[in-house]
Amino acid sequence: MNAPHIYTSSSRMERRTFLRGIGVILALPLLECMRPVFSRASEPQSPRRMLAISNNLGVLPKQFFPETTGPDYELSPYLEDLKMFRNDFTVISGLSHPGVVGGHSTENCFLTAARGPTSSGFRNQISLDQFAAEKLGQPTRFASLNLGVNIVKANRSLSWTRDGVLLPAEDSPSSLFKKMFVQGSAAEVEHRLRQLKERGSILDAVNAETKQFSRRLGGEDRERLDQYFTSVRELEDRLQVAGEWEQRPKPRVEIEPPQDVRDNSLFLDKFRLMLSMAELALTTDSTRIVNVMVDAFATPVFDLGDHTRSTDGYHNLSHHGQAEEKVRQLEKVDHQQMAILRDLLAQLAGIKDGPHRLLDRTMILYGSNMGDANTHDNSNLPILLAGGGFKHGQHLAFDRARNTPLSNLFVTMLQRLGVEVDAFGSSTGTLTGLQAAS
Repeated sequence: MNAPHIYTSSSRMERRTFLRGIGVILALPLLECMRPVFSRASEPQSPRRMLAISNNLGVLPKQFFPETTGPDYELSPYLEDLKMFRNDFTVISGLSHPGVVGGHSTENCFLTAARGPTSSGFRNQISLDQFAAEKLGQPTRFASLNLGVNIVKANRSLSWTRDGVLLPAEDSPSSLFKKMFVQGSAAEVEHRLRQLKERGSILDAVNAETKQFSRRLGGEDRERLDQYFTSVRELEDRLQVAGEWEQRPKPRVEIEPPQDVRDNSLFLDKFRLMLSMAELALTTDSTRIVNVMVDAFATPVFDLGDHTRSTDGYHNLSHHGQAEEKVRQLEKVDHQQMAILRDLLAQLAGIKDGPHRLLDRTMILYGSNMGDANTHDNSNLPILLAGGGFKHGQHLAFDRARNTPLSNLFVTMLQRLGVEVDAFGSSTGTLTGLQAAS
């Protein structure tokens, strides 16, 4: 692993910098002095869940946002597709991430709120799902699931670690099904357990050199290094938990394993299938936190759902310039996505979770980093929150010129999950007007 140059007040360190001990080599994180000269919360008794869905090209804003506000608002053309669940969702206008501008470059910041994605030396920060997973621990087989549709794995993801590292999205429903439900042989399980045990404690192995190295750092770098070591220790804890889960039988489901849709032009079919997998993961309590990123930017000419195809790739289509035919095709695909979302709400509403519907225990965030793809506008993002036990059935409208931070909604969602937190990303508090039903 290559590391940047390292400097201290007294000397320049080598470009390759590691801590070593007892056969273990631990690469260090990026510290200020490496630059060139220029606790878990306890498991809730009645678990809540979160599913975040993002299309990185968004939707047509005029057709999405209602013209009236409050609980008696008139449904917009797109929200008409969801009218049977009117009292189960809230549509929100006037939200965005402060300082998160730059058109398509913001797609990786939807759940992180990291400012300046086009600036030199930009580094992302922890995403909403990973933050929640850290705080809640791992009461399920998977702390979280990060899924993608037509995703470019090396470049795009909704999930990012505390150190700003992209977590690749799983884009194969069949592979996901196997991870969740197919039990390996006894030999395979034993091999996996042996791999986990052989890792031991990395930090214990390099403990002596850690202390010596830390004494040479300034206060800011020492704090950064402590955070890094904390992350490593938490990873080791998660490996221990993973070992425990390896010894437990996986849930049994009476369905056939899904077949992957490999044709990217069938992205609506892929989207529907991946949301079905997300619903299955939540239903079986395989996880309580799921992300799904629709990589519309990477989607070529595609099927519109009525045996017709678009005349251009999704990205080029989104730059419609008010061309009537392009807008018509975008309206058609947006309506299709609303229908897929409606079917997901219906599925969750039809599943009992104790005395509640699973929908009432699951927050579903639908939105995008793009307010208007036609103009590369990253303000007034299309945001809809369904389920989760909130008082819904309203259009919450904030200032469309001076947006409220989207992270305020994230703080409200985290608190609903049971995370004791009063800030996340660029938040200034919780989201005014969104209240719990009970």
